[in-house]
Amino acid sequence: MIKKSLLTVSALLLAQVGQAVEFEASGYVGFEWREYLEQGQFNTDSVTQADRQYGVVLEPELVWSLAEGEHTIVFKPFARVDSADPQRTHGDIRELSWLTYGDDWELIAGISKVYWGVTESQHLVDIVNQTDFVESPDGEEKLGQPMVKLSLIRDWGTIDGFVLPGFRERTFSGEDGRFRPAFVIEEEDAQYEAGEEDAHVDYALRWSHTIEDYDVGLSWFNGTSRDPLLKYDPLMPMILSPYYAQINQFGVDVQATIDSWLWKFEAIYRSYNDSLIDEFDQLGQPIEDYSAATGGFEYTYYAPFDTSWDIGILTEYQYDSREDKRLVIAQNDVFMGSRIAFNDAASSEILFGFTQDLDSSGTQSVFMELSTRLGSAVKFNIDVFLPMSTDSSNISSQFKQDDYIQLGFNYYY
Repeated sequence: MIKKSLLTVSALLLAQVGQAVEFEASGYVGFEWREYLEQGQFNTDSVTQADRQYGVVLEPELVWSLAEGEHTIVFKPFARVDSADPQRTHGDIRELSWLTYGDDWELIAGISKVYWGVTESQHLVDIVNQTDFVESPDGEEKLGQPMVKLSLIRDWGTIDGFVLPGFRERTFSGEDGRFRPAFVIEEEDAQYEAGEEDAHVDYALRWSHTIEDYDVGLSWFNGTSRDPLLKYDPLMPMILSPYYAQINQFGVDVQATIDSWLWKFEAIYRSYNDSLIDEFDQLGQPIEDYSAATGGFEYTYYAPFDTSWDIGILTEYQYDSREDKRLVIAQNDVFMGSRIAFNDAASSEILFGFTQDLDSSGTQSVFMELSTRLGSAVKFNIDVFLPMSTDSSNISSQFKQDDYIQLGFNYYY
């Protein structure tokens, strides 16, 4: 799939020979240091989970603009070298796409990234791109996805249609890495419901529109689930295999901007094939069709106490119809946090939050993200993540000793 995308881009470049081509190169190179506050809970005589990780990250972005902007080609590779976890040393093509447009349409072909959703604490409707879990355990980082996307822009809304040829498997931490369950996940043993496996063609459709103060989106996805089921084989103890099922998912996202309030809501309904439900029932690993929702608000105080700051207060509730805490993290949880923009020359910002499981008083998590610029080209980040759980039946307890503080320096050019 990547080779086909390279050939497509090459052909487009050759087709434009003789026309004016504008080229721009940007991106960043970074260094990160992550220190864990506790020893890994799955250490054994043969396995030692890292107490610290450091690494180098590289993400350039190359942009060609052709025919006075009517065609744009973007190439954005990504690479990380990690000191402790070989599974976290990896590369990806985040984008390798061609974009063209008309008066009321837009076409993107190649490898690209798409974001859907409005809520802060989790992104239920965001399903097109696969999660790059080794980059970020909160699911914020995504892998590039092969796609053809056609957008039709009308007075009654925008329709985005997707053909997604090819599937990206989720990345997982290795045996010596952090944020891994008690059983090792063997990515190489991935299984698929579709006979075409990772060559299955998926489809997605989304309508979005702004109606007065409301931004509304309705979405549909049919194809290979980006969230793998973890299949246990009694003949292979201590090993889990990712299983990628075929799903239908319907989603809705709404954001209302009313004075200083942002009201946010996302919900999905996901269904599986009946034959797969029966198969997993027989294995003693029941699955079910389910619904999930996240909703809440963000209220911003502008320049309080005669400062230049903007202080936002965030609150969201997370619901999932599946009640098994061994499988679902956010089935009955509340999130509260704050976002502070200091509006200074260094563009300093801080976001912090707290999530509490309402079914388990001993299960919560705390995070903080701080960023500021050092000069005109260097960005400094501090990230803190503290997952906590005293309930061994809760899936969060798998990560209860993975608290970390991370420092990052990124040089932008």
